[in-house]
Amino acid sequence: MNVRRHSPVVATLRLCLYVLLAGLLLLAALRSGESGHPTAVVLSVLVTGAVLVAGAVGPAVHRSRRAAALWVAALSASWLVLVTLSPDGLWVAFPLYFLQLHLLPVRWSLPAVALTAGAAIASFVAHGAPLTPGAFIGPLLGAAVAVATVLGYEALYRESERRRELIEELIAARAELAEAERAAGTLAERERLAREIHDTLAQGLSSIQLLLRAAQRLLPADSPAAPHLEQARATAQDNLAEARRFVRALTPPDLEHGSLAAALERLCRSAAVDAPVVRFSVSGPPAGLPTPYEVALLRIAQSALGNTLRHARADRVEITLSFMDTSVALDVVDDGAGFTPGGVRQDGERAEPGHAEGGFGLPAMRSRAESLGGTFTVESAPGQGTAVAVTLPLPVTGEPLATGEPLVTGEPPVIGEPPPEGSSADRDPLGPPYAVGSRG
Repeated sequence: MNVRRHSPVVATLRLCLYVLLAGLLLLAALRSGESGHPTAVVLSVLVTGAVLVAGAVGPAVHRSRRAAALWVAALSASWLVLVTLSPDGLWVAFPLYFLQLHLLPVRWSLPAVALTAGAAIASFVAHGAPLTPGAFIGPLLGAAVAVATVLGYEALYRESERRRELIEELIAARAELAEAERAAGTLAERERLAREIHDTLAQGLSSIQLLLRAAQRLLPADSPAAPHLEQARATAQDNLAEARRFVRALTPPDLEHGSLAAALERLCRSAAVDAPVVRFSVSGPPAGLPTPYEVALLRIAQSALGNTLRHARADRVEITLSFMDTSVALDVVDDGAGFTPGGVRQDGERAEPGHAEGGFGLPAMRSRAESLGGTFTVESAPGQGTAVAVTLPLPVTGEPLATGEPLVTGEPPVIGEPPPEGSSADRDPLGPPYAVGSRG
């Protein structure tokens, strides 16, 4: 048994053993007159008692396996002297079994118990007791009971510890899962609110501003309504700027302080902790992307890379962001185990080799791409790795996106001042908060 355990049950049992051992030593001292060497018996009892008290009180015995072994050896040696002088010392063998099993490793305690039982039988015979089956069965039976009790307790204790650890791991896993679900829910709600503000409030204010601008052009400069129209247009522009700030504040945290390329590079650096090689590269001149594009491509990259790390057992992962004249593409390629696309579950999730099981990762990625009018493809074969490719078409300036968001170019208008004729602010009063590199 591990001597470093200090549970209340172990401490109580140990105290009971000490009390039982002390009581049996006292009994041997009281009956010393019946032996041929009463003085020697009493001295042996005192020495054995002193060794017992030294080990029971000394903290080193219960902290160091070496100290415990030395103490048990000294106690057993003093007991051998006592049992040689008096047959009454034979009864001390029973608590001594438990101490040996309690304080020594199994590879030492079992031989020690066997030697102690043999010494007890030999002492019984040496003192001239009649040879009966009980003289042999008694010490052996006591040793068997001690071994079964201690080893049984050990097995129960180990099983209890395993269950306790499993329960703690389960509680920790549930807490982590709940935290992850809360974080995912928060991010999803942030994205939803950003889309709602952009598609309703911001677009409405943009339309109001354009209509007021058109009304200003139709009215003569000295019209009494002109100041009111200008004030209404400035108010709409101010509120549009507030809406832009709300949308920026609700941008996914990974995109708050940099471009999509920077967010993907950070993703690769963090994933490289769990994978040998994760590399990111940009192809073509970087261009400004609307927020829905950035969010969709970042989420697809996160999901695809997570899929690779969980299932592919890959040595190398390449993520490439490609800017082309009319589209933007994201490729996630690994050299892992791969899978048979025909063996993927109906929901489209990537399964481990040889299994037609999965979840909802690939359908979610496909849905994100298709919601922006893009394409999503997966190419894989067992042992040949996997390639995930997403291509999103970039609309021409002024053409609405699949989500209803116009492509944003140019600089934002100065709040409170009319934009110049034909400027990009006339085309898109929302300005460039949705373009890469223009977040504030």
